[in-house]
Amino acid sequence: MAKRTGRANEDFTGAVPTAAVLIDGAGIPGTASVCRHGVAWYATRLGGSLLGLLASVRERSLPALLAEAIEQVTDGHRGTCEVADPISPSASVAVLRVSGGLADYLVLGDSVVVLDAGDDAPPLVVSDPRETVVCRPYRAVLEATAEDSDDYRRVLRDMRANRNRPGGFWVAKDDPGAAEEAITGSCQISGLSAAALLSNGAGRIVDLFGLTDWPGVMATLASGGSADIIRRVRRAEVRRSVAADDATITYCTGLGPA
Repeated sequence: MAKRTGRANEDFTGAVPTAAVLIDGAGIPGTASVCRHGVAWYATRLGGSLLGLLASVRERSLPALLAEAIEQVTDGHRGTCEVADPISPSASVAVLRVSGGLADYLVLGDSVVVLDAGDDAPPLVVSDPRETVVCRPYRAVLEATAEDSDDYRRVLRDMRANRNRPGGFWVAKDDPGAAEEAITGSCQISGLSAAALLSNGAGRIVDLFGLTDWPGVMATLASGGSADIIRRVRRAEVRRSVAADDATITYCTGLGPA
């Protein structure tokens, strides 16, 4: 895990014996005016609630558990913050759960789950493209606009207004119903050698910078862990003058029974 210098890390990751969770918190300038807790608080609370449910309620689907976690966190600051405001904290979510010989996965927003079958087979890459597609024209405008300007903040607000609505993109925020829009699936544990959960900041090594592919990511994780991937992302951000983003990777091995 790595954070932007001088700022609180707005990613969260954690695991219990049968599941792993990665939360990538999101906010924009002005978020503090509608939520006194902040993005890092939201990500940590959501991740903690979801891990607790994964550990104790094993028979429910991943979307149902995520919906309950969103509701718990929203109820925790509904009385003090404007939770429905477009700029209140939100997050993307990646989950992996192993049970009964199956690996269940969930992706909501721009995080990624990668399931490695080994034996030279290509990994299964689970992502949600809706945010990228919807936000592409807004990002083009943002790149040409000064970050400290009113125009920049206006475009960000307009982009965020597409969250959690038909035709837009879906993230964890204040509406538990968003969990039903997550990308989900299952596969046999016996066919997996490893799995990884990556926040958008870490996934840049493939999606934005093209420094490797997903088989290369999994090979690097198997040989040396996440530090090399994050170092390469940071160098590319500096070289290409791209603002740094929190980068988090959760690498899971030994998925089958002991």
